[in-house]
Amino acid sequence: MKKLKRLIYLKLARRLNRNANGPVPSIISRSTKIRGDITSDSIVHIDGTVDGDVNCEELIIGIRGTVNGAINAKSMQLFGTLNGSAFVDTLLIAKTAKMTGDATHTSIAIEPGAYIDGRCIRKTDQQMPELKVITGRKAKVAN
Repeated sequence: MKKLKRLIYLKLARRLNRNANGPVPSIISRSTKIRGDITSDSIVHIDGTVDGDVNCEELIIGIRGTVNGAINAKSMQLFGTLNGSAFVDTLLIAKTAKMTGDATHTSIAIEPGAYIDGRCIRKTDQQMPELKVITGRKAKVAN
């Protein structure tokens, strides 16, 4: 049954892609673990584990997804776990999310129940700051 659902999904995605100019997302599945950096011009959906930095247009970290590294994206939706820093324009942190590290953003939405151990810093200028990877320690919350 899973194979049939996957086949239908892939055929539907191909048909929709022919009719639209939108990008097809890169999907890191639940059973996949990547050690290294990911760079993409479009959408990346992570349900597995990535040990490295992610640079993309739009990032979705699924409920079972984990990223251990720095994020640099225009928009990010966090449903899973992020251990590291995030530099994004638009940030959504869902109630199922766990973020350990600092997030620099232009706009942010946080659902009640989300776990954040770090700072949420609003960008005031148009320049993105340098990527700083936070690993092996917890960020302190400024009062």
